[in-house]
Amino acid sequence: MEFMTLKAIFKQLFSFLALTVFSFSASAGIMLSEGHVRAMPASVPNTAAYLTLMNHSDDAVTLVSVTTPVAKEAQLHTLVEENGMVKMRQVDGFDIPSHGTLTLQPSGDHIMLLSLTTPLAIGDKVPLVLTFKDGKTLAIELAVEKRASNDKQESHHHHHH
Repeated sequence: MEFMTLKAIFKQLFSFLALTVFSFSASAGIMLSEGHVRAMPASVPNTAAYLTLMNHSDDAVTLVSVTTPVAKEAQLHTLVEENGMVKMRQVDGFDIPSHGTLTLQPSGDHIMLLSLTTPLAIGDKVPLVLTFKDGKTLAIELAVEKRASNDKQESHHHHHH
């Protein structure tokens, strides 16, 4: 294998293991399995966070809010189709069933980071605190990434806020 390929694989594996250990120690029931914040041009004041959470507990939980120091506001959003147009709508929460998974992705549910306090660069780490309906919180950190394969799907984030 090529050195750069191995380096990329080990970097991803290390990131996954580091996030898994960090997530597990923060909240034994809910774990972050992967995620990122979408890189945007410095002139764009908003971006989105995408992640996958696994609920290893025997109880369903509901993600109700997110805070981060990099944005004035973080909102939980979903996509809905109205009259042939796909639009974003803020929601009150995302349910995670017992022993289930919540996947926030460009083509569906996601976290909007509104009014960024500073431009984010590829590779930056964004701290987020996830708050659940039962009052528990989970502190996570997501890297800022540019995912070219999703650009077409994600273009709606440029225009709505």
